[in-house]
Amino acid sequence: MSLSTHVLDAAVGRPAEGVAVRLLADDGTLLAEGSTDADGRITGWRTGPGVHRLVFGTGAYFAARGTDSFHPEVCVAFRVDDPDEHHHVPLLLSPFAYSTYRGS
Repeated sequence: MSLSTHVLDAAVGRPAEGVAVRLLADDGTLLAEGSTDADGRITGWRTGPGVHRLVFGTGAYFAARGTDSFHPEVCVAFRVDDPDEHHHVPLLLSPFAYSTYRGS
C-alpha cells in the first residue's frame, strides 16, 4: 500500500514545509519518518494492513516560525483494509486547530 500526506498551513494559506512526520504501526513501531517538502508533501511511504498513526510535529513547526500554538503534535490514526489501495491523509493546520480526512 502506498501512503502520502499533505500538510497545509491555513493560517498563511500555503503548504507547510518542514513538518516532521513519523509513521507508526499500531504497536508503536516506527515504520518511516521524514519532513514535508516545499509543497507540504510526503509521498511513497509503504505499509501493510492494520491500524497506523501519522504523528506530525506541529509544535516545532510553529515554534520555528515564531508562532505560538496549542498542539505540540497531531496524531492521526487510520486503518488500512486493502493493502493494494493508495491512502492519502491530508492535514489542514493552524496554530490552534486542525482537521483531516481521507483523501485520494
